[in-house]
Amino acid sequence: MTPPAIEAQNLVKRFPGQSRNVLDGLSFAIARGQCVALLGPSGCGKTTLLRLLMGIDQPSAGSLRVDPELAGQLSYVFQEPRLVPWRTSLENVLLPLELTGGASDARTRAAELLTQLGLAERLHHFPRELSGGMQMRVALARALVTRPRILLLDEPFAALDERTRFRLEDLLLALRGELHLQYVFVTHSISEAVYLGDRVLLLDTGGRISADTSIALGARDQELKLTPPFNVHVRALSDRFHALEESA
Repeated sequence: MTPPAIEAQNLVKRFPGQSRNVLDGLSFAIARGQCVALLGPSGCGKTTLLRLLMGIDQPSAGSLRVDPELAGQLSYVFQEPRLVPWRTSLENVLLPLELTGGASDARTRAAELLTQLGLAERLHHFPRELSGGMQMRVALARALVTRPRILLLDEPFAALDERTRFRLEDLLLALRGELHLQYVFVTHSISEAVYLGDRVLLLDTGGRISADTSIALGARDQELKLTPPFNVHVRALSDRFHALEESA
């Protein structure tokens, strides 16, 4: 039997000086290749869980395990692009490879990724010369240049206008197929969670799993959001989400 890509057992995280756990007894397993959306109110621990997965923070109790074949092959995309302002698009994408000793084909790989993301004409532009959506695509290329197996995304499209967000949602789905990626995607948007996730984990304000929903919708495109099956999932999760907010 193939081991899960990610597995948590009674995972707890509490920060010093806090009176309650941010994450409180989370247990779940994510299969290889499965893409999961993390949904929940502000403060429920979604970003904390990503930071634990990335190894930025450590659990207070319980365990969080990434399959050894995948460990070290995770990459993180923040809420903001966080580009270095004095480096061009190409130079920003090259940065992770420079920090790890580089690769013989680093420059070619970085340029190919930017081209694949529709930025072939922007390789030598600085962040101030790019729109918000373009900056996020550069950040995505920077996360992908190390060839990760698992991508961790912390509300990367939240600050973008709706049209740009939809384009980047579809771009992420395309990259999943082309690069054989799986991802864990944090979002406040119920519709986005249903659209991007094979599965949605809804966290409550106590840092526990309130709902674990499989999303079986087949091929995804923006027209799917207008269909009854899609909206059945949105309505069910919306009801659970609003119940959590009312009880907070």
